[in-house]
Amino acid sequence: MCYAHGMSVTSGSPAIETLAIHAGQPADPTHGAVMQPIVLASTFAQPEPAKPLRFDYSRSGNPTRAALEQCLAALEGGSAGFAFASGCAAATTLLHTLRPGDHVVSGDDVYGGTFRIFDKVMGPLGIAASFVDLRQPERLQAALTSRTRLVWLESPTNPLLRLVDLRAIADLCRGRGIALAVDNTFASPVLQRPLELGATVVVHSTTKYINGHSDVVGGALITSDTVLAERLKFLQNAIGAVPSPMDCYLVLRGIKTLPLRMRQHVAAATDLARRLEGAKGVRRVHYPGLASHAQHELSLRQMSGGGGIITVELDGGLEQAKRFLTSLRIFTLAESLGGVESLAEHPGLMTHASIPVNRRAELGITDGLVRLSVGLENVEDLWNDLQGALAAARGVS
Repeated sequence: MCYAHGMSVTSGSPAIETLAIHAGQPADPTHGAVMQPIVLASTFAQPEPAKPLRFDYSRSGNPTRAALEQCLAALEGGSAGFAFASGCAAATTLLHTLRPGDHVVSGDDVYGGTFRIFDKVMGPLGIAASFVDLRQPERLQAALTSRTRLVWLESPTNPLLRLVDLRAIADLCRGRGIALAVDNTFASPVLQRPLELGATVVVHSTTKYINGHSDVVGGALITSDTVLAERLKFLQNAIGAVPSPMDCYLVLRGIKTLPLRMRQHVAAATDLARRLEGAKGVRRVHYPGLASHAQHELSLRQMSGGGGIITVELDGGLEQAKRFLTSLRIFTLAESLGGVESLAEHPGLMTHASIPVNRRAELGITDGLVRLSVGLENVEDLWNDLQGALAAARGVS
């Protein structure tokens, strides 16, 4: 794979900051443009019937999308990347590599949309899913059956920020010939590279940190498994849930600042998480970068930072959480995460509403739980905002 003019993969591959700017994006050979052109064409001229120069139809492939896919593959250390119109589209396309009767083991603490795909979309098609706490690899061992073809997990998880020992799970899957898919959305390739720890395929909602500006919905799959890559290439074209060239360009533009943004997200989130631990009205703070996190040592081994998300359990119940969220002035009450602006949401009412109430309670997604996506604003301004909202939640004027 060529990253850019004069830059190719070697044992001393460029650092991620360099890859984010150059991977898959050599200067335009026609005009010398240093930014990736947006090729809006839906179809491409062919010199002979069925002999295109490279691209024939934009559902099958597009120059702007190809640049994004090469860049994503380079960032994750994979050999092939595939871009999609959403994270859910990426996940659903990957699950179409399975057949009726196959079984998937999923982590139990996953995004509500992922649970919905397993439960309401793939289940009726004959693909069964079991939801297991994968923090303990022996629980995965107990959940595997002769029909298990895929293990799916998030680390950190959404919304409780639990970690999974990726190398241990990957070793177990490899020994059984089972593919391992890791949703790396919360960490990004800047903080964690699952393929290097043994994963088969990495999943991203590029809507989040990869793009980072809350103006694109997208998804991606990255792998180094050549057989899986060929199947994904076929399914990407056949199903057709692909992003527009404009969306691909915007994600590429966002990627250029990804390493810088992630460092600031981590620094601000770590600072705020430490302050929140001692704040009135806060029962518990979930953040892998804190020494109090149950898997802090694991975070130090497999991540290079605690991430930009903090999940907070507030004293009281739903009404206190609502008062907190509606009293924020800099944090915006909205779903999603990973943008330059700080966001706050209520998992039970918003992102994880598709998970049954009793199941949410079992997982620890309580009525007092709120999720904070720490943006790039001034940290003192964010802290003042949180303090004001905490006071309002307690009824203090």
